[in-house]
Amino acid sequence: MLITIIAFILILSVLVFAHEFGHFWTAKKFGAKAEEFGFGFPPRIFGWKKKNGKRKFFWGGQDEESEDTIYSINWIPIGGFVKIKGEDGESKNDPESFASKKPWKRGIILSAGVTMNVLLCIVCLIIAFMLGAPQIVESDDQMVKDPKIQIMSVLDESPAKEAGLTMGDVLISIDGQQFAQVEEVQLFIGQKDQQEVTVVVERLGEQSEYQITAEIINETGNAGLGVGLVKTGIVSYPWYKAIWLGFKGTWNMFTQIIVAFATIIKNAFTGQEIGADIAGPVGIAVITGRVARMGISYILQFTALLSMNLAIINFLPLPALDGGRVLFLIIEKIRGRAVNQKVEQIVHTIGFFALMLLIVVVTGKDLWRFRESFANLWHGIVSIF
Repeated sequence: MLITIIAFILILSVLVFAHEFGHFWTAKKFGAKAEEFGFGFPPRIFGWKKKNGKRKFFWGGQDEESEDTIYSINWIPIGGFVKIKGEDGESKNDPESFASKKPWKRGIILSAGVTMNVLLCIVCLIIAFMLGAPQIVESDDQMVKDPKIQIMSVLDESPAKEAGLTMGDVLISIDGQQFAQVEEVQLFIGQKDQQEVTVVVERLGEQSEYQITAEIINETGNAGLGVGLVKTGIVSYPWYKAIWLGFKGTWNMFTQIIVAFATIIKNAFTGQEIGADIAGPVGIAVITGRVARMGISYILQFTALLSMNLAIINFLPLPALDGGRVLFLIIEKIRGRAVNQKVEQIVHTIGFFALMLLIVVVTGKDLWRFRESFANLWHGIVSIF
């Protein structure tokens, strides 16, 4: 459980820190004063600033007022934050204030966090492809490590669907037999019409056993379980190919997430089943722990996926998010004057509380869905102390 805690904190810290660094760097470039840039969240352990060309260190909340940026290390070791002068609309006449900058400059500063998350996604995928990333094995002449048979798809109303198998499950064995090729699995199951077989699969580092009765599948005309199988493995690439695959993978990830979000929103408004599992902090922590046990390539790809999700969600035109703030800038540009600051703050406050309520609801569902894993995680935390 210690691995789960450490992996979750590290991954979340990297995601948030990269996001906040984007805001910090662009604010400095455009002359908006960054009053504090912190690693972790307050309360502060210690901080430092430059004074007369030298670093001055101080403890706790001392030396709050500073003509230069305060860099701080804080007690809650998750991510980081940047405090920009005038970010809430105050000090409009101060040239160092965020509020005094032109709308396009403010838009870039607000968008920089999302941009950094996209760049982080690209970097993680490039490194993953260089080290070796899980992929479909298309030919036997590829340099492949850790080959495995994985479920690519599950037919509706099939024996596999009813048993609970899902896309991404790794096939470990059937009736105690292991297989090296997809064709071997198909041949074995093809002889088991109306017979019950014991299927062992691995899902996010944990193995599960299922009793499934094979039957004739209409799509193939042969006995089967109703799954599409592929052979996968860890495939590595030279750096020049890894760069291209990193950009390509980022684009594919972006389009797939956009389509998924669009489907969720459409189904929500039309009263259809959402058809997707939405995880909150608890769910992400549990999944992170499982991914951490699968190896560095999986951790990098999972970090890339989370970073892209964070980028897209944060840029949605909703109050309290960066996208919502950019929306107000667009309205300001169209109207020729800014929206009343009090009105904007009220809208963002309402949006913030709505977001917190959503997180509470999703967390409650996560606690129930991952109750066994969360109980083990909690026992692990308690055992540390």
